[in-house]
Amino acid sequence: MGGFSGSLGLGPPKPLCGSAPACRRFSLAEIKTATNNFDDNLVIGEDRYGKKVYKGFIDDRTISVAVKRTDLRSGKNEVLFLCQLHHPNLARLIGYCFDKCEMITVYEFMENGNLGDHIYATKRHEPLPWKQRLQICIGVARGLHYLQTGLKHCIYHLDVQPRNILLDEKWEAKLGAFEISEMGPPSLSKASIKMDFVGVAGTRGYVAPENFFVGGLLSDKSDVYSFGMVLLEVLCARKPLEVSVEREEEVCLPGWAQKCKEEGTINQIIDPHLTGKIAPECLNIYVDIATSCVQHEEKDRPTMVEVEVDLEHALELQESADAASKDVDPVL
Repeated sequence: MGGFSGSLGLGPPKPLCGSAPACRRFSLAEIKTATNNFDDNLVIGEDRYGKKVYKGFIDDRTISVAVKRTDLRSGKNEVLFLCQLHHPNLARLIGYCFDKCEMITVYEFMENGNLGDHIYATKRHEPLPWKQRLQICIGVARGLHYLQTGLKHCIYHLDVQPRNILLDEKWEAKLGAFEISEMGPPSLSKASIKMDFVGVAGTRGYVAPENFFVGGLLSDKSDVYSFGMVLLEVLCARKPLEVSVEREEEVCLPGWAQKCKEEGTINQIIDPHLTGKIAPECLNIYVDIATSCVQHEEKDRPTMVEVEVDLEHALELQESADAASKDVDPVL
């Protein structure tokens, strides 16, 4: 799926927030210098299309950046958005380079990679502690809230998933990857827009049910669903869709979580690294938020501001429980 109407043109983007875009335009020579001529040793990842992302250096090697090569259509879409969006929990686009049929984008380098690297225990990364996971989720919720209500028009991200949640040196969350994002109706209008998708509008497993079909409707609840899936993944350290060897079928995380919630067995699917480390009151609220976000009917899902407020309350409960534990046992 491409960007919003008119995104293939090379003219100035339509203002989203009343200000002109403020991005630097790099020459191809500058990009090659920054990446040592696209040295494979500097590759740090890939985007949703398999395009390479490099670590680079600009301004006499004084600033570390991430440099992504992508096709013109998706690259232009991302530039149109990120040149105009400014929020502490959104990735910062420093600039871009237009080269024939390719768009090269330059971002602030994220020291701690993406959330997907840290949910699961690997040889390179230890799994994040619960409080840090919760703080990251709150940051993403704030970024999505801004996209939905803080601009002239609502922005639908459409690809909210752990690998698109970047983490800086302070572990602050920055939502990135706006290649397939869409501009919606005026903010707070609660309207939906009908889109003729080429395939699925997003990444399988994170896509809201109403976005699976040609002629589906996009609304702010599309991203709420995807974010709910992220919340479950953060809690359970399980992919949205997993194959059950025993039953030889695909297990959908939302359905499983809802079933365990109803049966009072939610502890069975929590990441083992978090066992005994989540305050029960915090867990109850968090699970309520996550499962409400992934309701099949979009009308049954909460707004992003409701999600943000509830997550902040969950964090307060966790911090209160932690403080109480230290009062009982100062060694903790």
